[in-house]
Amino acid sequence: MGTADLHIHSVHSDGTATVDAILYHASVNTDLDVIAIADHDTLEGALEAQKLADRFRVEVVPGMEISTTEGHLLALYLETPVNAGMSYIDTAEQVRLFGGLPFAAHPTALLFASIGRRKLENIVERYPGLLAGIEAENGSALHVRYNEAAQRLRWRSGLPGIGNSDAHVLNTIGSAYTVFPGKTASDLRTALETGSIVPMPAQRSDRFFRRHVKHFALRFGISVVESLDVRRGEELRVRWRRVRRG
Repeated sequence: MGTADLHIHSVHSDGTATVDAILYHASVNTDLDVIAIADHDTLEGALEAQKLADRFRVEVVPGMEISTTEGHLLALYLETPVNAGMSYIDTAEQVRLFGGLPFAAHPTALLFASIGRRKLENIVERYPGLLAGIEAENGSALHVRYNEAAQRLRWRSGLPGIGNSDAHVLNTIGSAYTVFPGKTASDLRTALETGSIVPMPAQRSDRFFRRHVKHFALRFGISVVESLDVRRGEELRVRWRRVRRG
């Protein structure tokens, strides 16, 4: 069985690591067989990763995380960029037209641009076969309940579920992953299209949550985290204040 992390961000969007650093880290410090650079609204990182992949152990799937009017959509095996700002349905159709596989990224998750449950269920009902699956385990989700909700969505919709880290820093790569028969990117595509995949969460320490919440605070312009209380399996408690600049 192989393992894949198909949602990793690089410096080409809001990640903190270069593409070659991501490839090196995944090859040396994880057991992953396949990864995907999926930057926000650009294929540049993914295409760079494809060019560099021969130097590293892991195989690369090209992808991007596309901003739609209803939330983020994860496009895999995509080699032609899709414009941001369209509806979820139009975006997914464009991904399919270009030979890619569209997945609902982190549905319903807080602090992410996520599609809601009702909209997603409506799309699945009205357009059967349009979506390739749901990101049922997101390693960067700030509480387990968001992944639990995504798991329920994928079971109700009858769609395959994938697991990804949504990593923005190197040490979170593999914080959730997908298990599939085989080892290669080609094997993985077959598994994704046939639903022969299992989304897997990785164990994460309290320190992981503290680092990740601070990272998100900086992303959203919240300059000071006044207090942070994270306990595994319990509610996330954060107090912060926004500091005016200038």
